Amino acid sequence: MNIETPYQIDSKIITQILQGIKEPDWLKETRLKAWRLASQLPLPKVEQTNIRGWNFTEFQPFKEEKPLELGELPERICGYLFDEQDGNILIQKNSSVVYTQLQDELAKKGVIFTDLSSACREHGNLVQKYLLTEAMTKDEHRLAALHTAFWHGGVFLYVPRRVEVKLPFQSLFWAEGKDVGIYPHILLVAEEQSQVELVVNYIGDQQVALSNSVIEVFVGQNAHVRVATINNMSKETVDVNYRRAIVKRDAKMEWVISDLSEGKVLSDNTTVLREQGGNVEVKAIAVGVDQMRANITSNVRHIGTYTESNIQARSVMMDEASSILNSITKIERGASKSNGQQSGKVLMLTPQARGDANPILLIDENDVMAGHAASVGKIDPIQLYYLM
Repeated sequence: MNIETPYQIDSKIITQILQGIKEPDWLKETRLKAWRLASQLPLPKVEQTNIRGWNFTEFQPFKEEKPLELGELPERICGYLFDEQDGNILIQKNSSVVYTQLQDELAKKGVIFTDLSSACREHGNLVQKYLLTEAMTKDEHRLAALHTAFWHGGVFLYVPRRVEVKLPFQSLFWAEGKDVGIYPHILLVAEEQSQVELVVNYIGDQQVALSNSVIEVFVGQNAHVRVATINNMSKETVDVNYRRAIVKRDAKMEWVISDLSEGKVLSDNTTVLREQGGNVEVKAIAVGVDQMRANITSNVRHIGTYTESNIQARSVMMDEASSILNSITKIERGASKSNGQQSGKVLMLTPQARGDANPILLIDENDVMAGHAASVGKIDPIQLYYLM
């Protein structure tokens, strides 16, 4: 089975690549199964955006890089980091992790912060329990299958029970080179009564073809997790982002999402409030310039009782950029006393800019609260006059 790309990647080449990577057999088998699924599965269905012509398969899948010291990183890359000397940092360039740093005191408490490839070898039983099994699966659609087959490096962050980490973890995915494709995968597991924050940057130079990234978050009972993502890919890049979270009893998940890429953007954020008292807050912003095309979806599914969600999505479009904001709140039957709120706003700053906001409430339970607000428009010239 082949998927047509300029690099003629087929199952034989995939097998050869996997033979050169030190991975457990279960992971290699998963990758091969996903590769076989890739040609059979359809592309994901995306509201009001036709992605059929987008480049998801024309890329160089692996480009190895040598390890770097912090002082060897370009100044512009270091500009994305904070507290470089004492922070917890993982940097991946193309297909290789080039720098990692974890505080000793956290390691002694059982915190694991390493690249996902190493975690599959060293903590296989723990990783296998969560990786692409529930929050996202390889058979969800074609992009999920391709990601399962090609992800490399990535991040595994594990916070044990009752461990609270005050300083944010930082991960940076840096793509460089003609027709390079990167497939970062982040797996974050926060056990019961833990607290953690992760800041993720995606940076791509011109001529980078593709970024197909996935974040899976598992929030244990009474835990609190915040994940902030900032995407800065070039206008030549197709930037695909799937962020998934499963939230247990009385736990809280916070998403802070900045989609600042200049090319084609597919951003999908889904949180499942599985047990009683789960809470999620989503704050998403997109800024579009030139001819950027973005589809940004925030999706919350209420399953447990007394669950709460709040989606705040904003989009600012300039030049000839356009964006679609989809906010979806689903309250399942039996999720009584739940409360789902959402707000989506699009501001167009030039005559050629375009935007749309789609609020969607799907309610299958009576004893709940839900509400939405949406607006699309330009700056009122009278208000601008008085402001000036």
